[in-house]
Amino acid sequence: MALSVLDFEKPIAELDANIAELKRISEEEGIDRSADIEELERHRDDLIAQIFANLTPWDKTLLARHPNRPYSLDYIRTIFDDFVELHGDRLFADDNAIVGGWAFLDGNPVMVIGNQKGRDLKERQFRNFGSSKPEGYRKALRLMHMAEKFGRPIITLVDTPAADCSFGAEERGISEAIARNMMEMSLLKVPVIVAVLGEGGSGGALAIAVGDRILMQENAVYSVIPPEGCAAILSEFQRDPARAPDAAAALKITAEHALEHKLIDEIIPEPVGGAHRNYEGAAKFVKEAISRHLAELEKVSTKKLVEHRYNKFRQMGVYAETQCENG
Repeated sequence: MALSVLDFEKPIAELDANIAELKRISEEEGIDRSADIEELERHRDDLIAQIFANLTPWDKTLLARHPNRPYSLDYIRTIFDDFVELHGDRLFADDNAIVGGWAFLDGNPVMVIGNQKGRDLKERQFRNFGSSKPEGYRKALRLMHMAEKFGRPIITLVDTPAADCSFGAEERGISEAIARNMMEMSLLKVPVIVAVLGEGGSGGALAIAVGDRILMQENAVYSVIPPEGCAAILSEFQRDPARAPDAAAALKITAEHALEHKLIDEIIPEPVGGAHRNYEGAAKFVKEAISRHLAELEKVSTKKLVEHRYNKFRQMGVYAETQCENG
């Protein structure tokens, strides 16, 4: 896979290229250049640490959208065993932007469901750029009820810019599908763990993100609207999409902000330089967090599980009640 490089990653990419070239020359000429290579690798690692310690919310938005970032199926193949994908909503059609099916996690059967983006143009069109249609959410709900029937935990992997907004999606009830999923998920009688892996975009994400534990990778984002959309509609940003970096800061879309506002329960660390530089390392961190939380939730009674989930989402957000002077 050709590695795409963001602007702030270019100094790192240059060092990576120098290291690769030095290794090639060393192999061809049979000269030991290990000391030089190690020095460059140390310099690169120090540079990565410096750059990634000072990322802005917009930088993290770009990382969450990184073309080389691992997607749901990459994690499913690495974390789970014997995944069997199930298709269709039994009402209208199958939606390739949502994948889901039975799998084993450390030998235990689970239902895993996730948004799926595409790598190249053909696959992106096939997956609708990760934006689910009503049938995708209805498929997800069908699989969730199947898991509940057999008493199996549900794990959802969130990575979508937003729900599909086409005329057909509106015609088939995209808003109803999202709302129903949120309502039904709040009442599921099995443990539900949500992991936000890349973009957690608005209702498109929420439709599979009502869970007992909400986890989020450190370079993922979670927001009611993309920064470009926010900047385009608010006069505060002159309704200019180019002000997206400013909007990203105002939206507080990073994992740190989500944890601060108690929208998530834990930040999952990523390998040095981001998940796109080390798929296996990223999957290892995600698996450890999911397995740990699942072990805790399986000890909770069904009644308390549903009660805690309900209270968890009821307590999100800040509001105040005021009394009008005229009653």
